[in-house]
Amino acid sequence: MARYNTPFEIHVHGQVPLRADVTLPMVEDALKPLWTYAGASSLSGGAQSAYEEEPGIKFDSADAVLQMCWTVPGDEDFRQSLDEMCMNLNELSSAGAAIEVTFYDTEFDEEEEGQGQASRDDFVMLFVGPNPAAIMQVQRDLLVQDLINMMERHFDASELTGVVAEVDKLFSQRFDDLVSSLEIGKPPRGSGGHGGSGHGGGRKPRHLH
Repeated sequence: MARYNTPFEIHVHGQVPLRADVTLPMVEDALKPLWTYAGASSLSGGAQSAYEEEPGIKFDSADAVLQMCWTVPGDEDFRQSLDEMCMNLNELSSAGAAIEVTFYDTEFDEEEEGQGQASRDDFVMLFVGPNPAAIMQVQRDLLVQDLINMMERHFDASELTGVVAEVDKLFSQRFDDLVSSLEIGKPPRGSGGHGGSGHGGGRKPRHLH
């Protein structure tokens, strides 16, 4: 069902690397929260953006990559669709990836701004990945890049190694805390239980040493 007079135009932008065995039906099922929200009955029907100049939602099976540059009219309830989509993409992804979501307030105008009213524009950065380590890795890389871009206005890149090292310490501690919390939930050895440690077991993200 088409949506009219919605308070937001919502833009979803990102590129997610997928496992080599992922097929189009699997992608369609994972993205069902998005195309059903757009009022479509299939991914092919909902993949087109509200703006023709945007490529929309595309699955490159040859390179196993999902690309999204897609706008849909909507409301705050779209956030639930995003949560469901991220959970689904976690199961299909081969590495961590960031997805940018921007809510543009369609009901705000310059006249309201002059009266001191603020726009309801919002920006959300979402992360998906096959496990917490992969998600933390992309979070770390984005944070480091932001810090370097900001601090290079005042310092040479060679002077920022200590800053990067401190960021790595923070993420390493977060990873260790996560693993510890998962270990607590594991059954004792020899108990015959099949409970696992969930996502996040195994190696630490690179750089987080």
